[in-house]
Amino acid sequence: MSHALTFYTHPFSRARITRWMLEETGLDYDEVILDYGADMKSPEYLAINPMGKVPAIRHGDMVVTENAAVCMYLAELAPEKKLAPAIGSVERGAYYRWLLFLAGPVEALMTAKQGGTLVPGAGYGNEEDVLLTLEQAVQGKTHLAGDQFTTADLYMTAFLEYYMAFGHLPRRPAFEAFVARHAQRPAALAARQRDDALVPAHPHPSMKA
Repeated sequence: MSHALTFYTHPFSRARITRWMLEETGLDYDEVILDYGADMKSPEYLAINPMGKVPAIRHGDMVVTENAAVCMYLAELAPEKKLAPAIGSVERGAYYRWLLFLAGPVEALMTAKQGGTLVPGAGYGNEEDVLLTLEQAVQGKTHLAGDQFTTADLYMTAFLEYYMAFGHLPRRPAFEAFVARHAQRPAALAARQRDDALVPAHPHPSMKA
């Protein structure tokens, strides 16, 4: 890797997914921890991500935001890890499908549920269709795209684990079995340890006195 890689994060954010991805790649990176409020909305950070949210990465002159895009980009930086199936393969299609299904319809549905309002005509259609599709995707599967661990498996595991923990997804056996297969990977545990160590100095706004 010829350019420095910088990771913008907060331990109480979706950037935990990117952290896990970074640990899987083994890439060297610098981290910038941004607290909610003034840090994330500073002119300096808004020049990197106008949304004022994390995660984001900067790689030389390249800036990538949005978790799925960041993870896909990182997979390309470490081809030897085979975290993305070969371009043109059948597995590559499944890889794109499930990553973007999670980042699109599933994320939108979970957000709508937390807000208490499901929107007719939204991209997720209806909740039961999304849940059935998710269940069929992981039922009896070890991997989503081919026969080895990829970014799609990482993303699915992170989503299922998080949303089940907070009660936004039902604890269906297929969901729990898929999480159990991947959540204890060494990179996942290392990422969690690094993020948890940041919590005392960077609590969630709701934890502040």
